[in-house]
Amino acid sequence: MNRYEMIYIIDTDLEEAARKELIEKVSALIENNGGEIEKVDETWGKRRLAYAIDYKTEGWYVLVTFKAPAELPRELERNLQINESVLRYLVVKLVEKRSAVKPRANKPAPMEAPADVEAAPAVEEAPAAEEAEAPAAEEAPAAEEAAPADAE
Repeated sequence: MNRYEMIYIIDTDLEEAARKELIEKVSALIENNGGEIEKVDETWGKRRLAYAIDYKTEGWYVLVTFKAPAELPRELERNLQINESVLRYLVVKLVEKRSAVKPRANKPAPMEAPADVEAAPAVEEAPAAEEAEAPAAEEAPAAEEAAPADAE
């Protein structure tokens, strides 16, 4: 069985006796279809809605936590959708918390070079900028000498 949490909002125009009867009807629906109710919380009570639903600005909130087979949420939603006194509903599956993360037992040790292997030679530095420009300066006069010979 999975654990679920359901919240539904009842119309505030409903009398208190009718509201209690609706809550009992929903609880009975869960139990009759193989579910186990863990908690019914009406302490949220009457609250202002975030937006108007069917021109209503307030609703009575009911939170239910229960265990049930996987088919029950669909049946619950079908019944709540038919009931005109229920403004909105939401059923979510609760995910079980897992225990603390266990450290890996066979975690590889950091890589170290063997003692008998010599360190790699250092990388040679690139030639200085002055050395790189020098060959280009030597080629330039040769190109100038060749140009006048072709012009004649």
